[in-house]
Amino acid sequence: MRHEGGLERLACIAGTCSFVLWDNPVPVVAALVEWAGKVVLARNVAWPEKQFGLITGYLERNEAPEAAVAREVMEELGLAAHAISLIGLYPFESKNQLLIAYHVVAQGRIVLNEELVEFRLIEPERLKAWDFGTGLAVSDWLNARSGQQAP
Repeated sequence: MRHEGGLERLACIAGTCSFVLWDNPVPVVAALVEWAGKVVLARNVAWPEKQFGLITGYLERNEAPEAAVAREVMEELGLAAHAISLIGLYPFESKNQLLIAYHVVAQGRIVLNEELVEFRLIEPERLKAWDFGTGLAVSDWLNARSGQQAP
């Protein structure tokens, strides 16, 4: 360990190299997908039976976040993104990620890929935010939609 950039970090202490493990957050896109006037929530194959969330995925090298979120919506749901707008940026500390959340209006026929096992369509008025990760983006989107300021 050594002091670098204002924090204690794992680093080469042998004096023979300059390696420092910066452990920067990984950028992840999240899509609050609106399809046919409803919000699509999906369940990953690894998640418990009643746990649903937004569509998420990692950015590829040299990929713009807007392109990444459109790609993820196509890959995971088979839907084409027709309107993409930024909701906000959210730290997801438990996974060392920075979530870049978008509202995505999509069209097409929902066809789940192998990562997802089921989906639910929720009326925006019935959508409830959760208090971590992508749920913070859901809360901000719902507040903006109703004309309220985020806390």
